[in-house]
Amino acid sequence: MHSDQSMFEVFSDTHFMREALKEAQRAYEVGEVPVGAVVVCQNRIIARAHNQTERLNDVTAHAEILALTAAETHLGSKYLNQCTLYVTLEPCPMCAGALAWAQLDRLVYGAADDKRGFMRFGKTMLHPRTRLEYGILHDECAELIRAFFAERRK
Repeated sequence: MHSDQSMFEVFSDTHFMREALKEAQRAYEVGEVPVGAVVVCQNRIIARAHNQTERLNDVTAHAEILALTAAETHLGSKYLNQCTLYVTLEPCPMCAGALAWAQLDRLVYGAADDKRGFMRFGKTMLHPRTRLEYGILHDECAELIRAFFAERRK
């Protein structure tokens, strides 16, 4: 957490990440990699999504991409420069690229993805004005992913 955050922002980040976790749980329950996302604009959720790559037989059907599309439809704009995306897992480079094109105002993610996350290439994958926060509900987000893959390996 950055020291310049107010208590309201901290509460909001936790609240909205819990909503993203609900989406991740929905993915888990149907056998998808449990990643969930919500897009927030003016303190309201305008889009929700979870991974659907298996269901849609589409490698691009990541939670972030589906949430971006729904938010853009809701707003009638391809730009999300007044929105925050909350996602339970660090976005991959494909999703980070989409977030950059959408000119997302703020990205908040829970668990790091050391193997496939965009941060190994640096924050420069995002739009220059996108603010980045991470580690919100890290343990809960990471545990859902860990449990999913542990179950798959049995």
